[in-house]
Amino acid sequence: MSKIVVVGANHAGTACIKTMLSNYGSENEIVVFDQNSNISFLGCGMALWIGEQIAGPEGLFYSDKEQLESMGAKVYMNSPVESVDYDKKEVHAILEDGSKHVESYDKLIFATGSQPILPPIKGAEIKEGSREFEATLKNLQFVKLYQNSADVIEKLKDADINRVAVVGAGYIGVELAEAFQRKGKEVILIDVVDTCLAGYYDKDLTDMMSKNLEDNGIQLAFGQTVKEIAGDGKVEKIITDKAEYDVDMVVLAVGFRPNTGLAADKVELFRNGAFLVNKKQETSLKDVYAIGDCATIYDNATKDTSYIALASNAVRTGIVAAHNACGTDLEGIGVQGSNGISIYGLHMVSTGLTLEKANRLGFNAAVTEYTDNQKPEFMEHGNFPVTIKIVYDKDSRRILGAQMVAREDISMGIHMFSLAIQEGVTIEKLALTDIFFLPHFNKPYNYITMAALGAKD
Repeated sequence: MSKIVVVGANHAGTACIKTMLSNYGSENEIVVFDQNSNISFLGCGMALWIGEQIAGPEGLFYSDKEQLESMGAKVYMNSPVESVDYDKKEVHAILEDGSKHVESYDKLIFATGSQPILPPIKGAEIKEGSREFEATLKNLQFVKLYQNSADVIEKLKDADINRVAVVGAGYIGVELAEAFQRKGKEVILIDVVDTCLAGYYDKDLTDMMSKNLEDNGIQLAFGQTVKEIAGDGKVEKIITDKAEYDVDMVVLAVGFRPNTGLAADKVELFRNGAFLVNKKQETSLKDVYAIGDCATIYDNATKDTSYIALASNAVRTGIVAAHNACGTDLEGIGVQGSNGISIYGLHMVSTGLTLEKANRLGFNAAVTEYTDNQKPEFMEHGNFPVTIKIVYDKDSRRILGAQMVAREDISMGIHMFSLAIQEGVTIEKLALTDIFFLPHFNKPYNYITMAALGAKD
C-alpha cells in the first residue's frame, strides 16, 4: 500500500482525491492538507451570490471534509503546509491546533491553486500572515475565497458604501461590476488596457460587452493604470494615471498567479512560476505531481505547454494525476481553454486563440466572421441573431479558435469548436461538416457553415 499526500483540496484536489478513493481506495492511504476552512467553493458563482442572483452560497459547494473522510481519506483542514523535504519524502505542516506535524509520503500531489496578484499600487497591501487575503486598508477587497465573498456581502450592508471601483476587467472583474450594480451601487470598472475581457475575445466583440456594461450604468475607465488607493484607515479615493475617483470600496481583480512556494528550488517551474508538468501531471521530481491552477497544461491550439487557469481544467488534471499516482498509465489529451460569460443577458463563449493572440504567437492567422439569425426568418418566435468568429491558420488551415455572441444561450456550439481544435480539424472540413437542419433549431445555411465557407485566405 502506498501513501499519497495531497496538498490542497479545492477543484483539482477534490477531483483527484475522489478519483483515487473511488478507484483505488483499498490500495492506497490518502492524506490531505488544506490551509482553508472549506473546500470545493465555486468561485465562478460568487458574483451571482453578491448580486443576489442566487438565494445563497450553499449550492456553491459540492464537497466537504466529511464527504472525503467518509470515502476513506484523512483530511487536515486549516493546516497549511510550511515546507516539503523532498529527499526524506516528508511534508511539514502546522495543524489547526497550532502543533507541528510531519507526514511521510510515497507520492505527493500539489493542488495548491493560485492566489490573487497584488499589483504595485500605493496603499494596496495584504495583512502580514493573512491566508484570507485581508487588506490593511478597510474596504479594500481581494476576491478569491468564500470568506472574501462573505466579507464583501457583509460590508455592502453599510449604507455609506455607495461607490465601488473594480480594478481589472477580466471575467471576474466584469462579473463583479454587474453584481455591485445589481446591488444598487455606482460602479467604476478600471483596466490598464482599452477594453474588457482582453485575451478571450477580439476587440470588436469586447466592444459589444463594453457597450453592454455602459448601457447598464457601469462607468468604464479603460486605458488607465491605478497608482494609489488612498484613505484614512479606509478606502476613500482611487487614483489612476489619468483621473481620481471618490469611492467607498475597491475590489482588486487583476488576475491570479500560481501558488508554488513549496517548490523550494527543487521542482522545475514554468516561466510564470507554475509547476512544469507533462501530460501525466508529473513534475520534474519523481513521485511528485501537480494539478490545477498551480500547474501548466498542454494547449492543443498552440501545440505547446501553457498556463490556463480554469476550474474545468483543474478537474481534468486532477483525474489524470489520480490514475497515474495510483499506478495506471494515463495521459491528458490537452485543453483549448474553453470559457464563457453572461452579463446582463449578453452571452459570450470562446475557445482556443483569438486572432490577436494567434498572430502574436507567430501563426499566419486569419479570421472569418458571420452574423445571422439562429433560425429562418419565418420562425417569428424565439429567433435571435448570433455572431460567430472562427480563427484559423492560413498555412495549415487548422482551426485555432472560435468566439460566439448572442442574447440567448448558444454555449453548446462552442463545444464543437473545442473538439475541432483538439482534433486538428481544418476550416475546409468544417465547411462540409454534417450539421443538421430543422427550422425549429437553425437554418439550412447556418452561421457556422457560412462562416467556414467565407474563409478565403
